[in-house]
Amino acid sequence: MRLGDLLSKAPAKEEAQVEGFLNGRGLSWGQHKTIDAGQVFLNFLCKSCGVVRTFMSSKKLSCLGVGDRVVSIDACLKCAACGAIVEAWFLVVSRDELHEQAPIVRLERYVDNRRDRASRIGVGAGGFDDLLERAQLAYEEQLGAGAMVYLRKIFEVLTKQVATVAQISTTENSGHRKSFRKLLKEVDEEHHIIPSAFSSDGYKLFSELSEIVHGDSNEEVALQKYHPCRSLVVGIIQNVASDQEMKRAIKDLGWNVTGLDMPTSGETAS
Repeated sequence: MRLGDLLSKAPAKEEAQVEGFLNGRGLSWGQHKTIDAGQVFLNFLCKSCGVVRTFMSSKKLSCLGVGDRVVSIDACLKCAACGAIVEAWFLVVSRDELHEQAPIVRLERYVDNRRDRASRIGVGAGGFDDLLERAQLAYEEQLGAGAMVYLRKIFEVLTKQVATVAQISTTENSGHRKSFRKLLKEVDEEHHIIPSAFSSDGYKLFSELSEIVHGDSNEEVALQKYHPCRSLVVGIIQNVASDQEMKRAIKDLGWNVTGLDMPTSGETAS
């Protein structure tokens, strides 16, 4: 595997043994070098083309020495169809010396600057894709609580929208709003929106989202819980999108599951 192949898996922080790319010479701190390590190919939703396109780098990558085992890689990626540009930055860490013939390296961090010309590919959920991307970007910037805010918002909004489609009241007989715990239970009992892998702790994870959002946890804990909470939220989106009964109801109401309305400012779940 060449280094470019590993970087093409971003934002996944994978580790692999790659072909040597420093020609057996170390790269001192602050020293810059152009390397031949294979092209980087990343898929984005190109806003100019309106579809998912592969953005590719040139055959040479820009490498900056950070330490004996760390290098920074810069790449300029171009849409294969329209030529739109995306800038990408990778921090690569090696187990041993980077100048070895076949070092084992991992992608430590990845950042892209899409300049509003492209979007990351989500799960095909319209406005929810935008929120999922914001959550992921916050996570990559080590902003755990910020990432959880977006996940919690998706969880709340989608559950309320399913309740509306299924004609499940969001209020009590007294007119007061139902607690989210009760509403989620009623919605899930009727339409099984919680993925089976989370069937026993769907609300527990929502509670954890809420605790982090309300400042009852720290950033380290929020970052640790991000991935399971994101898996739960993505699973709910996919369950709703694949529910045939829900699709028929949404169609009858003239809605589009990829364009469900966001709540008004200040609206939250209890």
